[in-house]
Amino acid sequence: MQVKNVSIDPNWKSRLESIGYGYHSSDNVPYWVDDRYYEITAHEADSIYQATADLWQMCLKAVEHVIQHKLYHLFHIPAYMIHHIERSWDKDDPSIYGRFDFAYDSQSRKLKMLEFNADTPTSLFESGIVQWHWKNHYFSESTDQYNSIHEQLIESWKSLKPYLKGEILYFSCAKETLEDLTNVEYLRDTAIQAGIQTQLIYIDEIGWDGRTFVDLEGYEIQSIFKLYPWEWMVNEEFGHNIVQDINEAQWIEPSWKMILSNKAILPILWELFPHHPNLLKSYFDSPKGMRHYVRKPILSREGANIEMFYDREMIYETDGAYGEEGYIYQELATIHREETGFSVIGSWVIGQEACGISFRESDMPITTDQSRFIPHIIKN
Repeated sequence: MQVKNVSIDPNWKSRLESIGYGYHSSDNVPYWVDDRYYEITAHEADSIYQATADLWQMCLKAVEHVIQHKLYHLFHIPAYMIHHIERSWDKDDPSIYGRFDFAYDSQSRKLKMLEFNADTPTSLFESGIVQWHWKNHYFSESTDQYNSIHEQLIESWKSLKPYLKGEILYFSCAKETLEDLTNVEYLRDTAIQAGIQTQLIYIDEIGWDGRTFVDLEGYEIQSIFKLYPWEWMVNEEFGHNIVQDINEAQWIEPSWKMILSNKAILPILWELFPHHPNLLKSYFDSPKGMRHYVRKPILSREGANIEMFYDREMIYETDGAYGEEGYIYQELATIHREETGFSVIGSWVIGQEACGISFRESDMPITTDQSRFIPHIIKN
């Protein structure tokens, strides 16, 4: 796995904007890196695929374990949501995607799971579309990329279509974020290509008529994809309406994903699969004798409130508003480092299949919302 450079296209911004990618920069600082890329081998791509497939199955077993043993208190999940979670699991409510984040140790060539973004992962559009267009711009058609995200999304929607409730699948996010809207519109476009009738509605436009959720015209909402975190919804009045909904609307991602998107799943996985080669030691309450570890709030997002310890001395920390909900302690991983920064691998699961990767690069060994996106190719 190597970082390489290309001579940058002077029109790279307009090229990206022409395919609908408008958040390539923030305050004139590039988020998308156009002149640098990762070159990986086919063997490395196969290793990522296999690790992702194995961990997905382990995660499903971990959800079953949490539900069977009623471990919801460890996840800071409100009691009123438990029945909804169990019902969504038992009914196998539709789920479309998730993204594992891996640390890669270039010396041992081992992949270690840092966490699983199982509820509202972003960077899907740049992973599935933008880096594919980037590859075709700079390289020949024979150059490959570990990326079947777009095709897998369409096929997954086709598989889910017979199980959706109602005639319309709604797509929703908050109004303020171009990134969220771009990802939602991309997912919506792939659903349309799968033959599903769709409609966009912002989260704050979803109505409640006292019995069920309705759109702006008063039509009942029976199936909806939302790019809005479950842990936010359940702490709003909105969440209580979900459990009172007489239509029992399908939410994608389903509420059982609250278990997998919570970092409390990491100690559960370590307990169920101790010493698995793709897992890091993880514990509740304390580091259990580890000298090098990371303390993570169970509901932290985008690298907020992370504390990193080496020889039990803090070496990095990030700001944020999380922590009151509790922490887990995870073994410190070796993060791949180049002169340009530290990189983690995002590995996508769509419709139960591992199907593509992304690289995020940071100036410090904690990935945040400021981390850069690096495209990749597979070495010929």
